[in-house]
Amino acid sequence: MPRTDSARTGAIPPTRLRWWTELPLLLLVYGCYSAGRLLARGTESTAVEHGLAILRFEKSFWLNAEHPLNRLFTREPWLGIPADFWYASLHYLVTPAILIWLFRSRAVHFRAARTWLMTSTFIGLIGFTLMPTCPPRLLAAGHGFVDTMAQYSSYGWWAGQASAPRGLGAMTNQYAAMPSLHVGWSLWCGVMLWRFGGNRISKVLAVAYPLITTIVVMGTANHYFLDAAAGAAVMGVGLLLAPFVMRTLDRARAWVTDRFVPVEPVAARSHGAEAPIVSGECQTAPRERIPRQRESDFGPVPGSGAGSGAGPGAEPGAASADAGDGAAAAAR
Repeated sequence: MPRTDSARTGAIPPTRLRWWTELPLLLLVYGCYSAGRLLARGTESTAVEHGLAILRFEKSFWLNAEHPLNRLFTREPWLGIPADFWYASLHYLVTPAILIWLFRSRAVHFRAARTWLMTSTFIGLIGFTLMPTCPPRLLAAGHGFVDTMAQYSSYGWWAGQASAPRGLGAMTNQYAAMPSLHVGWSLWCGVMLWRFGGNRISKVLAVAYPLITTIVVMGTANHYFLDAAAGAAVMGVGLLLAPFVMRTLDRARAWVTDRFVPVEPVAARSHGAEAPIVSGECQTAPRERIPRQRESDFGPVPGSGAGSGAGPGAEPGAASADAGDGAAAAAR
């Protein structure tokens, strides 16, 4: 008979993933992120000061890779135009596509991956709030940057204000540059492709996508090198915090379930079905008796008299032995 694992009886069963609960959750997180970006604008002077401080720091350590990349993208339209399309669109397409792929094909890993992405996004929102930063393209022309989004705006749907569609530039926070979540999200996508892709093409894409995104955000003068590095750091912190967030959410779910979700009575759950008999951590099938308690379906064992004392619950071997003793006593 199979043994039951008594240690599992108190465990909380894992939540089954359903798209009609995951989709609203993701939309809620993105809505909070977008609203937070708008509210965390800061003042223009403060944002410019932060941007110039980052630029001075980078120049001190020869880290200002955005300068040569921006000159290259400005001089070569065959590089600058695709880069603008990359910056304006791919994070809206690739990140949801990876989430859908994980949900459908790697469901066992989806919850951890989704929690990591959401945690890192909220950390990035804290960065926008605490440190509004003017991107290189909005600095004065004397600092040597050209806004490629404005230069090539006739080729796309965006205007001169970030990557927002024409007429909607006022609805975006142009000083949300530190950290670069373009880089952070692309790094998350790369890790998912590398771990769960399962073939060589996915591993090539896992490396290429975050690397090209990092080059694009600097070449289009939307971010500094340190913005990109901060985006990667945010994802690292989010990865460390994700298990703690998941445990906290599990405890909260268990607390809500214990207090507000009615539990169906055991009698109602077992109505119409025979429960198995369990004893000594041994589980039997319905109508089966544990050892030494089985009844004979054919009545008393032949040869045992009515006075032998063999009841219906006695074992056949025991009844035969008692009957033999009685016969011997009578003969004496």
